[in-house]
This record gives sequence, C-alpha cells and structure tokens, in this order.
Amino acid sequence: MELFQAFILGMVQGLGEFLPISSSAHLILAPWFFGWKDQGLAFDVALHWGTLIAVVTYFYNDIWLIFKGFIHSLRKSTRDFQNNVYQKLAWLLILASIPGAVIGKLLESQVEGSFRNPLLIAATLSVMGIILFLADRFGSKIKTLTHISWVNALVIGLSQAAAIIPGVSRSGATMTTGLLQGFTREHAAKFSFLMSIPIILGAGLFKLPEIAQIDNHAQLAVGFISSTIFGFLAIKYMLKYIANRSFAVFTWYRLALAALIVIVYFVRA
Repeated sequence: MELFQAFILGMVQGLGEFLPISSSAHLILAPWFFGWKDQGLAFDVALHWGTLIAVVTYFYNDIWLIFKGFIHSLRKSTRDFQNNVYQKLAWLLILASIPGAVIGKLLESQVEGSFRNPLLIAATLSVMGIILFLADRFGSKIKTLTHISWVNALVIGLSQAAAIIPGVSRSGATMTTGLLQGFTREHAAKFSFLMSIPIILGAGLFKLPEIAQIDNHAQLAVGFISSTIFGFLAIKYMLKYIANRSFAVFTWYRLALAALIVIVYFVRA
C-alpha cells in the first residue's frame, strides 16, 4: 500500500464515520473503484481509532462531565438521574452500545466476507438514504438530550447494530432513529457521535492482536493521522451544517453513489 492510499483511506474513514454516508462502505469501495488491494478489516478498525481520537477531542468537556456523572451515579448520596442529564447519559450510552457489540461479535465472519459486496452496499446506501430523508422530513424535531429515555437509547442502539452491514452507516442509522423519535438534528447527531466512542474502542480492542500484526507502520500512521484530522473536521462542520439545513444532500449523495456502483459493476462484468 502506498502512503497516498493510506491517506485517502484515512480521509474516507474520517469523513464517513460522522457523515451519514457509511465509512465501512467507502473503505470497501475505494479499493474496488481504484483497483487497490483490499486493506483488510484490521486496517479499517485501526483507522476507526483515528476517528475515536477526533470525537474524544471534540467532545472533551461533555465526556468529562459524563464520566463525572457516571461516578456520581454510583453513590446513592449523589445519584440524581432526574435532574443531572450527564448521569443519565452515562448509563444510556452504555445501554445503547450493547446491541452493536453483541451483533458485531455474532456476525464477525460475514463482516469480513459476504457483507463486503458492492451490490449489497448499493442497496443499503439507497434504502437507508431514503429512510434518512423521510425521517428528517417528517420527524417532529422537538426533543433534546434532556428528554432522552432508556427506550430511546435502546432503540437507537439497535439501529447502530444494523450498521454492521456496510452502506447502512452507523451515524446515519442512529441519527435517523433519533429523528424518528422526535429529536432535533443537532441532538440526534450529538448522541450518535458520543455513541461511537464505546463501540469504536471496543472493536479496536477486540481487533488489537490483528492490528499489532500489520507491518506497514508508516502507512498505518498516515492513515491514522488522516482519519483523526478529517474526523474532527467532519464533526465540527456537520454540526454547523445541520443546525440550519436538512439531511437531503446526503440522501442524494447516497443515491448517486449507489447508481455509480451498479453501473461500474455491470460494466466490469
């Protein structure tokens, strides 16, 4: 793998993790389009750690408050789920992460094999893009994270589990589900971004032995740094963009990419 390829893959991961376009799909499609050797799932997971650094850096203050909320929630004298949103968020983020971790483990072999199919990705890109558009169009968009319940968190967590299929998009699925439950665009996105922390950390730790065996250290470093930088920029400008605009542009992008995949697939057949 050339350093330029590692940089591109890191950029793809950084942007795709937080924009509702599916980073896993783009990490599969990039080598497929350009004729590169598939970098493998271990390299992909290593790039995810770059986006982990990005989200932790961007939401540092919130994460610190959530951590303190978690500690205080363990003591009866300081426990106050009703009035302290950070105590509640700490436990709801844990709850929301469980479905993705379980499904990810159960379908590990499919993730590394049959799910990496361009036509499957084209289908999931299209279907989920349309669902995102409808959720954004018809969702009430009145709730904030102060209103989130354990039912909301569990349902969003279940949608995150579906994102194990490339093209669904982890951020896209969780933001869509948040919109369907009446959350504002900004708060649906914020919960989605915070949810990425435990799932990315867990996947990285699980794949750590395989990541340690990657011998192209320079490429790994370039991809990691690229992923971190573009991930941070994606969070920053995504939150600014959706403050006043809809998700429609991402739906059109997904549909256009799906059409391109189908055309290229059958031209090459």
